[in-house]
Parts: sequence; C-alpha cells; structure tokens
Amino acid sequence: MKYMDETAVLKQIKSRIRKNNIWKSVFFIATILALLALAMLIGRIISQGASFIDWDFFTNFSSRFPEKAGIKAALVGSIYLMLVVAPTSVILGVATAVYLEEYAKKNRFNDFIRANISNLAGVPSVVFGLLGLTIFVRMLGLGKSILAAGLTMSLLILPVIIVAAQEAIRTVPKEQREASYAMGATKWQTVFCVVLPAALPGILTGSILALSRAIGETAPLAVMGIPVIIHFLPDGLLSEFTALPMQIYDWAKRPQEAFQSVAAAGIIVLMIILVLMNSVAVMIRNKFQKRY
Repeated sequence: MKYMDETAVLKQIKSRIRKNNIWKSVFFIATILALLALAMLIGRIISQGASFIDWDFFTNFSSRFPEKAGIKAALVGSIYLMLVVAPTSVILGVATAVYLEEYAKKNRFNDFIRANISNLAGVPSVVFGLLGLTIFVRMLGLGKSILAAGLTMSLLILPVIIVAAQEAIRTVPKEQREASYAMGATKWQTVFCVVLPAALPGILTGSILALSRAIGETAPLAVMGIPVIIHFLPDGLLSEFTALPMQIYDWAKRPQEAFQSVAAAGIIVLMIILVLMNSVAVMIRNKFQKRY
C-alpha cells in the first residue's frame, strides 16, 4: 500500500509538472505573438512615415497637399490641452484620494462613492465626449475651445488618477502616521509631510500614465466637434484648436496614399511623446522608491 501511495504521488507530481509546462508554453507563445504583432505595427509605421519627418513637418500647418502638410497647429494645440488637463486632473484627483483615504468615514455611502469611481475608470471615452459636449460646449457656452476640451479630458482620466492615488496612499505604513502623531503633528501635517511624500511615486506614476492616455484620445474630441484643420495657433484657453490625434485621424481617412504616410509620421511623433512620458513615470517611480 505504501508503494502504491508513493507511485500515485509521483504520477500526480509528474502530471502537475506536465500541465505547468504546457501552460508555460501557451503563455510564452501568446507573449511572442503579441510582441511580433507590435513589432510589425511599429515597423510598418516607421517605414511608412519616417521619410516625412523633417523640420518643415513641425513648422507647417496642415495642407491639402501631403508634401506640405505639417503638425504645427496640432502639436501646439496638444501642448495647450495638456496645460489644462494636467493641473486640473492631478490636483482634483489627488485631493479626492486624500479625502477618501484619510478623512472620509468608513460607511456605506463612501464605499458607494469609491466603487463608482472605480467603475468610471472603465467607462468608454466617447461617453465623456458626450458629457463634455452637453455641459462644457453647450450649457456653459465654452464652444470648441481648449478649456472645454481640457475639462472633458480631465473628467476622462480623473477616475484613473484617483484610484492610483488611493492605492499609493494605502501602501504607506500606519507606523509612519502614528510616529508623526507621537511627535505632536496634526492630521493635516501628517498627511502633507508624511503620507503624501511616501505615496508620491505611485501618485506620479499613475498621473503620468493617465496623462499619456489623455494626449492620445480622439473620440471625446471628435464628439465635441473639435476641428481637424486649423491654420492659426491658439491665443488663449478659449481659442479653437486642433490636437495631434484629430490631425492624424483626418489624414488617415483621406483616400490619397501619400496622406497615409503623413498620418504615419504623425503617429511616430505621438508615439515618441508617449514613450517619453512613460519613461519619465518609470524614472520618477524608481527614484522615489529608493528614497522611501
């Protein structure tokens, strides 16, 4: 009986090892296929659009002639847009997370708010576009301005920043708060001088990743009716503008084959911006993780 039991155990171990190897191979193949698809996509975009990237591409406005088309208005418009989105979303998001984690009481109402904030992070971006069109463009009369689009994009990424900030604040050990109280610090001093610095890596990483999502969104801007071709630079937050995703979308849908290459060049610029933003997020996280 003992020999039979050992044999059964060995068979079970071999079966588990075999299953583990099978699933490991499946996951490895899935990863390789995903990387191959990504490499093919990036290679296609670079080979198609790299030749169109020059100084004139950055200094020219959009044109009906592909060889004269540029991203000057779209690039400046995207920068103006992020100047509205970044402070609005980060300040409101972090403040909301601090209130929910440090000040709000643990009851059903606040749990309901937390659950709905998490659910909002998964709402399609076109829904936020409809919300921005209704409230900011029509009700408040902001029109197709940078301010209206910036507030809409802020609503889009606000739940993501709140959730990321909440998770970062929860990782701060209670011992640090108790040590601060023991030194005579007030609640606000503890939050501002102890909790937020310790949670800063997670907050900044989540915020930058959310901002990188906002700069690449097209659906909310299209729903709001943001123009795709503009031959002037914005002169204020209430000025009309266009953005890189809208400009790329306009070029990509044109039937001329040359405009497909121009759209690929715009995608390369947008990808470089996104990679830089994500790289900054990684560097900030690594720097502050060593400190705290």
